[in-house]
Amino acid sequence: MSVNSYLFKNQNGNEPVKNNFLRKIALKQFIVKELYHHGELSIFRLSQTIKMSTPTVTRAVEELIDEQLIREVGIGESTGGRRPSLFGINPSSRYVLGIDLERSFVRMGIFDFANQPVSEIHELNEGLDTHPDILEFIAEKVSELLEAYSIDANKILGIGISLPGLIDVKTGLSYTYLNTGRPATNILSEKTGFPVFIEHDTRAMAWGEQAFGLARGHQNVLCLNVGSGIGLSMILNGKLYLGHSGYSGEFGHIQIEPNGILCHCGKIGCLETLASGKIMVAKAKQEIANGAITQISSMIDGDSSKINIRIIMDAARKGDQFAIDLLAKIGESLGKGMAILIHLFNPELIIIGGEMSRAADYLISPIESNLNIFTISRIRRDARIVASNLGDNARLMGTVALVMNRIFS
Repeated sequence: MSVNSYLFKNQNGNEPVKNNFLRKIALKQFIVKELYHHGELSIFRLSQTIKMSTPTVTRAVEELIDEQLIREVGIGESTGGRRPSLFGINPSSRYVLGIDLERSFVRMGIFDFANQPVSEIHELNEGLDTHPDILEFIAEKVSELLEAYSIDANKILGIGISLPGLIDVKTGLSYTYLNTGRPATNILSEKTGFPVFIEHDTRAMAWGEQAFGLARGHQNVLCLNVGSGIGLSMILNGKLYLGHSGYSGEFGHIQIEPNGILCHCGKIGCLETLASGKIMVAKAKQEIANGAITQISSMIDGDSSKINIRIIMDAARKGDQFAIDLLAKIGESLGKGMAILIHLFNPELIIIGGEMSRAADYLISPIESNLNIFTISRIRRDARIVASNLGDNARLMGTVALVMNRIFS
């Protein structure tokens, strides 16, 4: 079944759409797309946008109302005659499942057709590094989630997944995780019965920022995903940049220290060996073992295995100087790397996202200090540095934007 037939599956039962329906389906999809992206519109406004007659659009709108995809939502302002009826998306007519799949956890949520969560965001303590068959685990949890919130499976438009690592956009194959020789989208689609779309986690963040966050309305934006690793996604001239095979944005693996330590990628002195959450946690464990004085020691009851990014950020918010210094060092190294990006791309906005965006108050000042040192001032002034207002949900919201983009493309 095609993606479009998931949107209009009630048009002709469960059979594939026949040729004589295609023009009508295209018109109705255009109407739904306009209402999804632009909100409440009148039939006259839709007719102008679509460039079709008012009677033709009226008939299509009436059918969409019968199919419960859209609904009449109110009365608009008069432009000289009778006040027009306004129509909008019916939020409960379709749903998207968003999944943020990371190394040690999975975050899942159901979103309605108005992009609003209809379930709480569920965080599960299983991930790519911890579960032997994570796709089977996800398929089970998808079924449980739909049942728990009484969501009709026939109303699911698709599943969007945010995934770290190298993903070939042409073949759909992941070469870092879920590397079975088959696209993970196909495997999970077979297990769930829904269309599945996978995106690199940092690019999923950019989808979220562009559709729902601070990048909305901007043309040239860099999105930094700062957590256990460091990723970059680029919105250039209003479009997400992929690269030839979709491997663009491996910002964490540019060399900053030629005589530095070995990175897990096999290269020496990568930015991730200086500015990632993983290296920050390792440094905290080492310095605490060597006698560093910090509140973190009491927060973990002497068990260094409990030290993680969140513990360090919590300690910093409590005023712990040791934790604040750790974060400041991360910011300094990020600033050195970001200076390269500013010279290359001349962005108008750089968004700090990912798990460590919660500590932006401690990161942005040292980032900006180093940018002032390492960048040409005229170029530096063009770029505003901000923390994501979507926080940890940027990738999850990005999977929703991804699904809707594929549905309407």
